[in-house]
Amino acid sequence: KKPAAKKPAAKKPAAKKPAAKKPAAKRPAAKKPAAKKPAVKPTAKPAAKAAAKPAAKKPAAKSGSKKLPFAKGDYVVYPTHGVGKVTGIERREVAGFNLQLFVILFDSEKMTLRVPVEKVADSGLRKISSKDKMQAVTATLKGRARSKRTMWSRRAQEYEAKINSGDPVAIAEVVRDLYRAAGQPEQSYSERQMYEAALERLVNEYALVEKLDVEAATEKIESVLAG
Repeated sequence: KKPAAKKPAAKKPAAKKPAAKKPAAKRPAAKKPAAKKPAVKPTAKPAAKAAAKPAAKKPAAKSGSKKLPFAKGDYVVYPTHGVGKVTGIERREVAGFNLQLFVILFDSEKMTLRVPVEKVADSGLRKISSKDKMQAVTATLKGRARSKRTMWSRRAQEYEAKINSGDPVAIAEVVRDLYRAAGQPEQSYSERQMYEAALERLVNEYALVEKLDVEAATEKIESVLAG
């Protein structure tokens, strides 16, 4: 019977099978190196941003090579302010850009405006009109006034848009339509203000083109209106 008692001892090697599962549990640890791949992407982003910043300053450097449309001492017309004089050309850094600016003085409004060279066309800034343009202005003033029966608020908007267009012919239309000769009904207060604003804007440019002082230019325009 003693040899028969040794049979349970044969089960010990079978008990070692669960221990074989421990190496299999280490397989997920192999995924850790693979997770490091996305870490390469953040290093590329700062490099791209750093390269983009110097590139944004390139357009500002080109402005100096362009031929400027105006010089110091030139008279110009800005649509919403009328006649002004270029008193200087300067450079200033604005929002990280080195801009070249026209410095314009408007005597009638006692103000100074700075216009970037790159924005001249968009702003409507232009040279003083030619004599041919002033002849068109004179022809417009001699024309028949267009009386409208629409509400004043709507007409005022139309007149103001013409005054701020910077076009001397359009401004002459406002002067012509709001002018009142002797014997005609008087202007209302609002009409008178609009008329004077348009007349002043037109006279300032007319005087420069015709080489007259403001008073003489005003008298000449009003004599044309009177016929």
